[in-house]
Amino acid sequence: MKLSISHRLLAVVALGAALLAPAHAVRIKEIAAVQGVRSNQLTGYGLVVGLDGTGDQTTQMPYTTQSVANYLQQLGITLPDNKASQLQLKNVAAVIVTAQLPAFAQPGQMVDINVSSMGNAKSLKGGTLIATPLRGADGEIYALAQGNLVIGGAGASAGGSKVQINHLSAGRVPNGAQVERAVATPLNEGDSVNLGLKAADFETARRVAAAINSKLGGSSARALDGRTVQVQAPTDANARVSFIAQLEEITLVQPIPSARVVINARTGSVVLNQAVTLGPCAVAHGNLSITISSTPVISQPAPLSRGQTVVAEQASIQIKQEPGILIQVPNAPLLSDVVRALNALGATPQDLLAILQAIEASGALHAELEVI
Repeated sequence: MKLSISHRLLAVVALGAALLAPAHAVRIKEIAAVQGVRSNQLTGYGLVVGLDGTGDQTTQMPYTTQSVANYLQQLGITLPDNKASQLQLKNVAAVIVTAQLPAFAQPGQMVDINVSSMGNAKSLKGGTLIATPLRGADGEIYALAQGNLVIGGAGASAGGSKVQINHLSAGRVPNGAQVERAVATPLNEGDSVNLGLKAADFETARRVAAAINSKLGGSSARALDGRTVQVQAPTDANARVSFIAQLEEITLVQPIPSARVVINARTGSVVLNQAVTLGPCAVAHGNLSITISSTPVISQPAPLSRGQTVVAEQASIQIKQEPGILIQVPNAPLLSDVVRALNALGATPQDLLAILQAIEASGALHAELEVI
């Protein structure tokens, strides 16, 4: 069943309206986070062994052979230089291992890891990641990864035919890395904590500070800018944790965000939030279509002329441009009116991208246009 352009636009805008609904009560933890409390990205280079002949082609991936030789040397097995370069390792693949180190992670804690092939391995299914150090941006080792891969796919090939479901060159190892070093957080430093809003907005920052002062009394909270709210906090670690937990549960009426239209130029998706309005304007948009057709033409030589039959092509190009009808778009103070006015244009999603940009340039679209 195919939806009409009007129905598709209504569905997209309804999703945007649901995500950005009118003002309603939210908790501070849903719109802000404590600054300094963050995760850290880890990465490492390792080897996956035990594959069923689906590993890297070592003739094309020399670093896999070199990595195996280095690993064997660490185990006390030294190969001659002329032999190390001749290794045929069909069951080994070079991989990149990534993980996210959570905030407050302590040594001994287990975290999930992602394993992705960096060579031409056909599949990592059934493989085992050998001990791989994971480093942070500072080059220090923060975790050690090892374990059996879980691949969410399957594949088979025979006689030149191949069938594959999902991706076979990337997988995960649940609880595959053990934290070896903790990352210090500045949570207990100073006599205050800073709340960072997920989206910069001066009115939201003002309301957060006002809600905290109303709940706790006094003037312990103040908005430093459109994203940061500073709150006076106890210096004792236990008391500060309880204080932050209380802060995150404070509710406030979230203001309507600034009007914004988000356009995805790759997919043609258009999302409008509740604050978008339209001024009166007129729109004319015509369609241009170009048709190119090719007809084979056969030239047959005369009898006994010793000529050759020649096949040529005759191309025909036609350009058709439909006239654009001038449509008056009325003033639309509500989101439902905006949707109704845009649907009246009858434009495809791709045409709607150009129309919205033109309306915004004319000043009739009272919203910020963002193309992603």
